[in-house]
Amino acid sequence: MPAAIDIQDVEKTFRKKVRALRGVSMQVDPGQIFCLLGPNGAGKSTLVKILMSVIHASRISGTMLGMPIGHKETLRRVGYLPEHHRFPAFMTAEQALHFYGSLSGMRRANRLKRIQAMLELVGMAAWRKHRVGTFSKGMQQRIGLAQALLHDPELLLLDEPTDGVDPVGRREIRDLLIHLRNDGHTILINSHILSELETICDQLAVVVKGRVALEGTIDELTSDRRRWIVAYEGSGPEWTDEETRQDGRNTQVILPGASANDVQPVIDRIRGAGCSIIDVSEVRESLEDLFMRALELAGEDAATPGANKGRPT
Repeated sequence: MPAAIDIQDVEKTFRKKVRALRGVSMQVDPGQIFCLLGPNGAGKSTLVKILMSVIHASRISGTMLGMPIGHKETLRRVGYLPEHHRFPAFMTAEQALHFYGSLSGMRRANRLKRIQAMLELVGMAAWRKHRVGTFSKGMQQRIGLAQALLHDPELLLLDEPTDGVDPVGRREIRDLLIHLRNDGHTILINSHILSELETICDQLAVVVKGRVALEGTIDELTSDRRRWIVAYEGSGPEWTDEETRQDGRNTQVILPGASANDVQPVIDRIRGAGCSIIDVSEVRESLEDLFMRALELAGEDAATPGANKGRPT
């Protein structure tokens, strides 16, 4: 199955020679949640706007849903939630969705069915007759999600979808995104709130200073930094191959890059020495750690003449 998004060498230079994107390449597989991460000003929103033809790239090649970027009929198959979106304040939630549904070419009968279903899906059915101007930021985000989903798109592009949403609402939105992915939708999320994404992200790209510093699945990007830690009480045997450290009253044996099978003999040795096992856990890099490593890599690339500007090998 072809990629939902497959782009190469995307560049964007604004007036006054501000280079927002510097050769971005990435691939989003269908039926996945793809997280586009990066610090403020990295070029994430610019890239999403280019995909939606809100702005035009200085250079781009590739496809979205199998068609060239900017193909008008293909854009009808995409749902889009912009960052800092605004609805007319005088409209009710229901009226706003009718307005945007009509812009996407939906027939009125279909809009009536979908609007009720989408308001229920995002938890806003009770507010359908209330004016958007009276809504909190989190409520407006929910209406924005309903708008993006209204025409049942194959691909969703969400720019900071949990911005301004309270913790309960953020969890509900995460559950909704998982539900949509399980139904076969492809979702690209642009966000800088790492804790919101770690549990739902299938693939990711970290964009720093207009370049992709890291790209892949979390498992791929953290595989060489995983380790098992076995904590125990007691003096234990003499260790020669594994790293050990004292953690208060306990001793920890650290096994970098080990598998679950590699841990079993270590546990047997510790028990054989008359010690009590306190904890056995697998530890990997968090999404925050991965993000910080991408920033460091980008800094090294910028300081190195001729450094790789694309996906690291």
